[in-house]
Amino acid sequence: MNQTFADEQLGFPVLTSLIALPLLCALLLLVIRDEQRLRATALAGALVQLGLSLVVVFHFAPGVPDIQFAEQINWMPALGSSYHVGVDGISILFLPLMCFLTVLLMLYAMGVRFLTRFYLINILLLQAFTIGIFVSLDLLLFFVFWELALVPSFFLIKRWGIGPQRQYAGSKYVLYMLGGSLPLLIAIVLLALNHHQAVGAGAVAGPAFSFDLLVLQFDVPISFENQTLIFFLMMLGFAAKGPMVPFHTWLPTTLMEGPIGMGVYLVGLKLGVYGMLRFVIPLLPEASAEWSWLIAILGLAGLLYGALIALVQPNFRRLLAFASVSHVGIIVVGLFSLNQQGVQGALIQMISLGIVGEGLLFLTGFLYRRTGSSDLSAFGGLARHVPVLAFFFFLFGLAFIGLPGTSGFIGEFLILMGAFRAHWALAAVGVLGVILSAGYFLWYYERAFFGPVTNSAVARMRDLNAREMLIAASIGGLIFWIGLYPKPLIKMTRGSVETLVAHVDQARAAPASGRK
Repeated sequence: MNQTFADEQLGFPVLTSLIALPLLCALLLLVIRDEQRLRATALAGALVQLGLSLVVVFHFAPGVPDIQFAEQINWMPALGSSYHVGVDGISILFLPLMCFLTVLLMLYAMGVRFLTRFYLINILLLQAFTIGIFVSLDLLLFFVFWELALVPSFFLIKRWGIGPQRQYAGSKYVLYMLGGSLPLLIAIVLLALNHHQAVGAGAVAGPAFSFDLLVLQFDVPISFENQTLIFFLMMLGFAAKGPMVPFHTWLPTTLMEGPIGMGVYLVGLKLGVYGMLRFVIPLLPEASAEWSWLIAILGLAGLLYGALIALVQPNFRRLLAFASVSHVGIIVVGLFSLNQQGVQGALIQMISLGIVGEGLLFLTGFLYRRTGSSDLSAFGGLARHVPVLAFFFFLFGLAFIGLPGTSGFIGEFLILMGAFRAHWALAAVGVLGVILSAGYFLWYYERAFFGPVTNSAVARMRDLNAREMLIAASIGGLIFWIGLYPKPLIKMTRGSVETLVAHVDQARAAPASGRK
């Protein structure tokens, strides 16, 4: 695969800048004493980040599978690990999504009053490490960012959580993530050892070890037995982060007890599914094709389980948690259909759910600040007293269930097409999941916004203020833009998706290497 380096496209290391700027802004916040200037500086830094990410998108050459804006510097040459970053059609859209999300979080943080400085610093650190995850092309570098992201996540949950069990939720989240990291690290080491053995056998030229995605994907053969072992190890690690059933139990706890700022990242960014798309399928195409039926079944199980549990939730945060588990299930079905429609639909659906999920969580946060609860019992009759909030809630919900004209429809439609091409039963169960998602959202909305008023505070509730309106309107605009004009997203992702699917098809057609 070809690479175009950043100095050829923009003349400076733009991806490193996207990682470094939040870190520098976090350092700057340490010396600012005035709280108003503190918030303004954090917001300004987030806006600069968003602008820089849009520069990357504007200069990105769509429709080609090449790695772009690449940077590569020897990091640990003895291990064959380098600081290797870059983006392609699989990762490019996550940069503006992450930066847009951070800008909205800085606006939302205007209402945070407890340890404001350190709250903003942790948000910036989480942004930097997450961007590092999206741009890493060296597996060891990826793993470093993957682990570093746990640190601000832990503090955000434990210090700014809203529930009485936030200490437990923070510990549970970190333990689950560390538990998933162990098989992931073992898989990365096995990939490097496989490269070492190939070099020792004279199969390729190069350093004894390598963690580079492009080297491991295209230059080093992996036997089917090794692919299978590494496949399940990596899937365990990424399934825990997804989360996929049965590794999902940390998500409802974390969303219920943690702050909105952390919840937005967990619901909005499907990092575990991204790992499957970025590393599992490209590095292990034969094993991915061989075991796609099993992963698709697990995805369908999660799709139905999450939707059915969401149907009976009185608390909207718990509903969103199980809805997120359900959505991860349908995305996994799209990925492991292993055809262009399914994979591209999964990628676009990840972007859409990132936008819609964060929108619903922000609105839930606005309601929590007004009522002190996200439970159905605190609401009723909201549409009469906060009509603007009710309108945006309904709009985001329609996108959440994939109504045509919204961003949720495009990815969902492509996933179902891809699932039908793989096997009609996958598409049939996928449609059932879509119906259930409409059921749990609309039933909750009807009871909370059109039911009888059960809390006298609802009658005195203020509608969205200007800052909250800006957050909601920004998300609403993106929902309609993607839903009505998805061509730029499809064009940007097509080249990389086509190459990935061709890579898997080639592995399917080739003789089964290393099989008895």
